[in-house]
Amino acid sequence: MATTEKLHFLVPSHEILGEDGVKAMLMKYGIDRSKLPKILKSDAALPQGAKIGDVIKITRNSATAGISIYYRVVIE
Repeated sequence: MATTEKLHFLVPSHEILGEDGVKAMLMKYGIDRSKLPKILKSDAALPQGAKIGDVIKITRNSATAGISIYYRVVIE
């Protein structure tokens, strides 16, 4: 799994989720990859080596939840 270097303190951690992680996450939420929110391949926060179709795990600090995890699929 690749993680971005910290671009800025406001940019949350982005990492490419491995296929086993993708399958587990999709099964946990009962969805398929096409239902995930999208992130553009040109987004500067993407980890180096991210390809179209990859699922990105975004970990953000949250004032109410502590840590929040979001998932996005890379598109053109």
